[in-house]
Amino acid sequence: MQTAANAVQNSMGAVPTVVHPGYKTQEGKTVKALAWFGTKDVRLIEAPVPDITEPDDVILKVTGTTICGSDLHLYHGEILALQKGDILGHEFMGIVDKIGPNINNLKVGDRVVASFQIACGECDYCKQKLSSFCDRTNPSTLQNAMYGHRDAGFFGYSHFTGGFAGGQAEYVRVPKGNVNLLPVPQGVPDEKALYLSDVLSTAYHCVMDTGVTDGDVVGVWGLGPIGQLVAKFSLLKGAKRVIGIDQVPERLTFAREKTGIETLDFSVHTDVVKRLQEIVPGGLDVALDCGTFHQPKTLLHKIEKTLMLETDVSEIVNEMIMSVKKGGRVGLIAAYAGYTNHFNIGALMEKGVRLIGNGQAPVHKWWKEILDDYILTGKLDPTYIVTHRVPLEDFPKLYAAFDQRKSGVIKVFVETKFSSPPAPGCPKTTRVDEWAQ
Repeated sequence: MQTAANAVQNSMGAVPTVVHPGYKTQEGKTVKALAWFGTKDVRLIEAPVPDITEPDDVILKVTGTTICGSDLHLYHGEILALQKGDILGHEFMGIVDKIGPNINNLKVGDRVVASFQIACGECDYCKQKLSSFCDRTNPSTLQNAMYGHRDAGFFGYSHFTGGFAGGQAEYVRVPKGNVNLLPVPQGVPDEKALYLSDVLSTAYHCVMDTGVTDGDVVGVWGLGPIGQLVAKFSLLKGAKRVIGIDQVPERLTFAREKTGIETLDFSVHTDVVKRLQEIVPGGLDVALDCGTFHQPKTLLHKIEKTLMLETDVSEIVNEMIMSVKKGGRVGLIAAYAGYTNHFNIGALMEKGVRLIGNGQAPVHKWWKEILDDYILTGKLDPTYIVTHRVPLEDFPKLYAAFDQRKSGVIKVFVETKFSSPPAPGCPKTTRVDEWAQ
């Protein structure tokens, strides 16, 4: 019988939750893991090693994890329902260490990458590979109240997304491991496979969902890891021009030299719309928001954020709406979470702009396609975005360095005691103190 403990009422009715964040532990064994204790306060702790708790569980020895731009929202305390001691990390891969009795498609010793979302594999959304929309893995009544529905449960991303322990750790429990783990072929090093967990799938989804097509002129706001990969996938999909907008010198240089796109420095060209109208007469075909909601540009939004009068800022979205041509397309893959002020709804309507909320990327829809069509064929070598490799012990310092964009950091491979040596051509292991001065 369904109870209040395993069902949440949403606009579609009562929806049962089929996985649970709590787990058994292996007695007497501990694991190094990164946990949140407050704003800009993340610590490496000793936590119990997880054990098989539900019949579809898989326990992984983590061989690679990383920090993602969206983790900074947690670091700044901007995501609701964080609790002290929550283990972070939603982008990881590893070696199968233990399997539950229902797991028949994996065996101990297999190398696998995890999707950042936890999908049930059986609901209507999961049957369409829309894993981020899974109805049955996130018990958050708060998210349901704010959005009218719930996303899937996510690893290491607060109780707003289910409260599941994350993968910035030496071991991790993967619920529904039969659907949330992708086997990694021999010959594909961890550095190429890890980012299928999130950033590769997220960037590809943004491009596909917004509809970048052959001959388009594309603007990309934000040149962090997602923005760099969105720009690269836009080129691979036939865009004739891609213009990246940012103000961090190292990221602008990286975009020109490594990703191969034009750039616009908004610290120089403070009126981004005017500059784009100068260099792209008639307007962009597509504008893609790969930035962040937590950094307002203008004094007005800074004041409103400080006074808690808004959670997200509309400045980038307004720039995009103004910069695209009439009938243009605007895609939001940036992680907006709440409410914004001063949104230019008039321009959206009058110009016939297609404003597309890309949602959290459905990793299950895209990860095999990216692996087979881009990585295995050599069309894309994702290791070009990996700028640093550090040990798990450096995670607290890495968060601070990543937040401050030290030393041109784009994407970091974080190793554990179970990791293989660096693959040829990939960064060697360094300590954060060596480069984050």
